[in-house]
Formats: sequence, structure tokens, C-alpha cells
Amino acid sequence: MSTDSIAPSAIDRLIIEGEVRRLLATYAQNLDYGKVDANADILANARFKVADTIVEGRDGIAHFLKTNLQYHVDDTPRTWHSVSNVLIDVHSATAASSICYFTVHQELPGLPLQPIVTGRYIDSFEQHDGAWRFSSREVEGRLFGDVSRHVAAPADAVAA
Repeated sequence: MSTDSIAPSAIDRLIIEGEVRRLLATYAQNLDYGKVDANADILANARFKVADTIVEGRDGIAHFLKTNLQYHVDDTPRTWHSVSNVLIDVHSATAASSICYFTVHQELPGLPLQPIVTGRYIDSFEQHDGAWRFSSREVEGRLFGDVSRHVAAPADAVAA
């Protein structure tokens, strides 16, 4: 009998939820500090979807994060991500999912501190070789403010 078919104990569920929360927080911290490679590492085995774009594989995700976000003088996007309303479902000893809200604040010279985007992260996780990791992440934007200094300009807009 597989360990996946046995429901995790209450303690095991709490441990899994803690691991999921740690991954959620790590992703947000990495974004705010411009740690593209660290986020590419934690998403390396995931299907990463932002709007209509789907990216897979560590190098593809690193490239996406480097080219679709703006990085400023301090090599960060000058953002502060908050994750809230976290709902975690533990499916088995090796599989979980979550949905949570995110709010992104940004501040730059000429741009006072303000929320620039809110939305949800829709995630799935798996345990592999004793460690929890993302197996998918969907970024679903909901409300938008001034993202002109956060999202990279499309190539055709730069040429104009």
C-alpha cells in the first residue's frame, strides 16, 4: 500500500502546511530582493503561468523573470509583496495545493509608495526526495494600479 493513500495525521498536516507557507513566503521575499535565480530554483519543476504565458523549466523561468520585470538601481523591482488569505489543502503525504491573495506595493523616485497590483496565486506542491517544492504556480492578477515601473515594456513598445 502506497503512503499516498494513507491520510496524513494532524501533525503531518501541520508540518506540510508549514512547508507550503515557507515556499509562499520564500517566493515573495526572493521577488522583492531581486533573487531571480533563487526563484527559478524553487520553481524549476513547476508549470509557471502568468496571464496567457506558460513557462516551464528552471532556465525558462529565470529568463521570464529577468525579462518581464523591471529591475532598478539596487537590482530589485523596488516592490514589497504581501501574501494573505492563505488556504492550504493537504491532499496526501506528498501533495498539497493552496490559493492565496497577493498585494504588491512599489516605491521609486517619482512614484510614491502605493499598491500596484493585487491578485491570487494558485499553487500546487509535491514532496520529492523528502523536500517540498512547487509543481505549479498560476499568477492571476485582479486589480491593477500603475505597473509601468514594474512590468517590462513589450519589445514593440520599446522600439516605438
